[in-house]
Amino acid sequence: MSQAIDVVVNGQRRSVNAGSLLDLLAQLELDPRAVVVEHNRRIVRRPALGQVRLVPGDAVELVHFVGGG
Repeated sequence: MSQAIDVVVNGQRRSVNAGSLLDLLAQLELDPRAVVVEHNRRIVRRPALGQVRLVPGDAVELVHFVGGG
């Protein structure tokens, strides 16, 4: 069982399970192939999402790709 921590996601404080950015995307039910992740003002490339660990107070911005016509 993971410990809950407070982080800021897209400007809103959220309590999430501690883990990696990849774990956060899974919690939010987001496909890592369809979002760009910024962690503490730095873009994180997809291969590194599982290596970057969240700590309390981190700021994460998620930008979704939306298709349509």
